[in-house]
This record gives sequence, structure tokens and C-alpha cells, in this order.
Amino acid sequence: MFLRTAHAWAGAVLSLLIAVLGLSGSLLVFKKDYLRAVFPEAREAVSLAPETLGPVLGRIEATYGPEGLQYVSLGDAHFGLHKAVFRDGGGAYIDRSGETVARWAKNGRAEDWLFDLHHYLLAGNTGKLIAGVAGGAAVILAITGLIIVWPTLRMFAWRVWPKSALRRDLLAQHRDLGVIFALPIILIAFTGFAMVYSGPVRAVLKVVTLTPAEAPSARLAAGPGTTDWTATLAAAQEAFPGAYPRLASPPRSEGAPASLRLRQPGEWHQNGRTYVLMDPATNRPLATEDGRALSRADRVFNALYPLHSAGIGGRLYDLLSFLTGLSLTVLGLAGTWTFLRKPRRKRRKKPALAA
Repeated sequence: MFLRTAHAWAGAVLSLLIAVLGLSGSLLVFKKDYLRAVFPEAREAVSLAPETLGPVLGRIEATYGPEGLQYVSLGDAHFGLHKAVFRDGGGAYIDRSGETVARWAKNGRAEDWLFDLHHYLLAGNTGKLIAGVAGGAAVILAITGLIIVWPTLRMFAWRVWPKSALRRDLLAQHRDLGVIFALPIILIAFTGFAMVYSGPVRAVLKVVTLTPAEAPSARLAAGPGTTDWTATLAAAQEAFPGAYPRLASPPRSEGAPASLRLRQPGEWHQNGRTYVLMDPATNRPLATEDGRALSRADRVFNALYPLHSAGIGGRLYDLLSFLTGLSLTVLGLAGTWTFLRKPRRKRRKKPALAA
């Protein structure tokens, strides 16, 4: 009885927040499809060859300046736009020749606003922490919901739409939908929680995977200069044959190196976890990091983001992630609605005592 009451009240309090995260996340699954529909340039293929991509990156950095440019998310053979992300929160879409297709201030485009809503609740780091708590709460609600309905599983049906608007049918639909999507909800909610509270999750993974403690890496010093992105891409190609570039970042501060992030075959993460760090003064590599040679704990943690953001599994997993987000929205709102419509018990009048 206590568990059922706690589940109902927690769901009622968090329902709107979980519904917002679920709906925004489900829409973000098809972000690139939306951009392909809006921008014809996005339907073209981008060459990632050093001699082709290098001058384009140099043009982007010259146009927006290393002081204002945070990084460039690169297109590929299936998506024809690069995305420049600025330090002030704005961005720009750039075609394969280096021409700017669209530029906007922070949250100036619908997909950027939706991303900010889903990750930060439009409230910066505070909103991010709240969203992480909501993800953890969604995991607990899914588990307690399964415990509550376990004795009544014989009444379960593969039903996602209620028979009627009667409260008993809405409760039955809530039970059935929760059972159907319980495991995907736990997976997506937990991975979202892990992205926010990465420190504690990494610490637990190191214990579980028996990963020994690692010494902190030394800070690399780089000289001033202009990054030769053609040379950077060629060095990356030589160091990691078969990898393809995903993110290019100019030096973030004085004395910091430029970085190129790559994805190697076998890496789940959409952007990979393989790095080449370049000295802009000499345009020679200062260090490299092989994403496939990381510790067991780091490799497990790096697999969580693509599971959360539908970065693996193709269209089938896209559809599953989309439906899971919608189910979170429906479970939150419909469950709260039935909770608020709970009939109140009428107090019985005590019979009058005989004189």
C-alpha cells in the first residue's frame, strides 16, 4: 500500500517534468531528418578527405574566429551540413564548400531550443541537474510500477490505448503501457541520469569493472599560431587509419592545443572517443588518444550516450527511442490524471445512539 501511494504521489509531482523530457527527447531522435527536409544542402554528401575538408575548416575558423568558435560538428556521407557551435551559445550551419547556410543566436532555431529544453530545461546547469534527477526518478518509478503490478500481471494485455475514458480503463492502460515499455524506459532514463551525474556513475563503473585507478594526465602546452587543419586531418589519418573525423576544436585558451575528435570502427559513440591534439605553432601532433584502448570503465561509460541518443541500432532503434519518449509522456500525464480523479470515500454517519 505504501509503495503504491509513494509511486502515485511521486508520479504526480514529477509528471510534467518527465513528460517534457520524454516528448522533447522523442522529437530530437529525428532532428537530422528534419534538417534534411529544411535544407537541400543537408541531403548531399560531405567529403572528409584532408585535402577537401581542411580548407573548409580553415575558412570556418577564419570567418568566425577562434575566440568565438567553440567547435565544429562535421557532416558525413549521410548528412551534408557542418555545424559551428559558438561560445555564446549560438551556431551556424555550413555546407560542404564552407558557405554559411544559416546562422542564429542562442536558441534561435527550433531544434536548438528543443535540445536546450531536453538537456538543460532552458535553465543552464541548474536545469541540467534537475533533468538528471528526473531521469533517476523515472528509473525508480518504472521499477516500483513493475513491483506494484506484478500480482495483477494475469490481467495484462498488449494495449497502448484505453478502452474508454473510465478511470478503471485508464488505469489498465497505464499498467499495460508501463509493462510494455518498462525496460526501454529504464535504459533511456538511466543513461540520461548517467550523462548528468557522470562522476558518481564512473566511480561505480570502475569498482564494478575492476578498473584500477589512473594517474591524471599532464597538461599539454602549445604555442600560438593558426591551425593547419589539412595537416591535422592528415596526421589523424596516419595515426588512426579507418577513423573519420567528427569534431574539430580550435584552442580553447592561450597555450592549449587544437583538437580533432575521431570515430574508429567499433566505437559506439557517434562522435567517437579518439583524439589527436595539435600544436598550432608547429602543426605537429602533441598527443593522441585511442578510444578503443581506454579502460573497461571508460568504454562502458562511453556506450551509454549512444544508447540514450539513438546513436546505434539504425532506424529500428530510432523508432524504439521515439516510442519510449512518447510512452513516458503518456504515462506521466495520464497517470497523474487518473490519480487526481481518484474518487473520495464518503464518510459514513454514525447511527444515533438510543436514548
